[in-house]
Amino acid sequence: MSLITTHLEAKTRTGAGKGPARQTRIAGLIPAIVYGKRMEKPLSIALDAKALKAAVATPKKMNTVIGLKIDGATERMVLLKDYQMDPVSRDLLHADFVDLIENEPVKVKVPVLLTGKAEGVLAGGILSQMKREIEIYALPAAIPEKLEIDISTLKIASSVHINEIKLPPGIVVKTHVNYTIAVITAPEVEKVVEAAAAVPGAAPAAGDAKAADGKAPAAGDAKAADGKAPSAAAAKPAGKK
Repeated sequence: MSLITTHLEAKTRTGAGKGPARQTRIAGLIPAIVYGKRMEKPLSIALDAKALKAAVATPKKMNTVIGLKIDGATERMVLLKDYQMDPVSRDLLHADFVDLIENEPVKVKVPVLLTGKAEGVLAGGILSQMKREIEIYALPAAIPEKLEIDISTLKIASSVHINEIKLPPGIVVKTHVNYTIAVITAPEVEKVVEAAAAVPGAAPAAGDAKAADGKAPAAGDAKAADGKAPSAAAAKPAGKK
C-alpha cells in the first residue's frame, strides 16, 4: 500500500537569490527546495502555489505525505516542512520539502486533542491545556493526524505530563523535559470584604475635619474631638492678652 496520499509536479530551476526567485514568481510559480539525508545537496525546484495548497488540504495538513514528481521523473515521497507567505496578500512565496525514506523516522509536529470529561472539571476545577501540539519522531506510515489524550481521571490539582502518555506504535518523543500537557486547578474563591457597621452615637475620629452631618464643629464647642476642654490660651482670640 502506497504511503503517498496526494501528488505534485515541479520542475528544476537554476540560479539562486532574489532575482531568479522573482522571475519564478512572475512566471506564475513559486521557488522551493527539496533536501534530505540521501541527497548530496538541496534541489531547487519551482511549482504551482495553488497545487501546493490543494496538496496539503487534508486532515494531516503539513504532515501529508506527498508524491513529488520533478521534470517527469519517478515520484519521491516528501513532506512540506516550511513555507513563507506574504503578510499582506497571503500569497505563498517559498516552500521547503524534506525527502522521506520509508523506513526512517521523520520529525514532525502533531496537534494534541484532549478527550473525556475530567473529574476535576466536574467538581468545579479549571482545565488548562499547556501544549497544543507535540514534536514527535515517526515513520512516514505512522504519522498521525493528531494525538488524543484521555483526561477523564484527572482531578483538581492534578496534571498529565508527556512521559505519562502512551504513544501509538512507531512514534517516539525525544525530550529531556517532562513537560506538562494539561492541568486542572482549583477555582478561585472571591474574597468579599464587608464594610464595618457604624456604631450609633459614636463621635467622629480625632482627625476628621467634619462631623457625620458634613458640618464643621462650632467655634464655641466646649470640648475638642478628644473629649478634653480647650486650654485657656486656646480659648482667647489671637492677638489679645
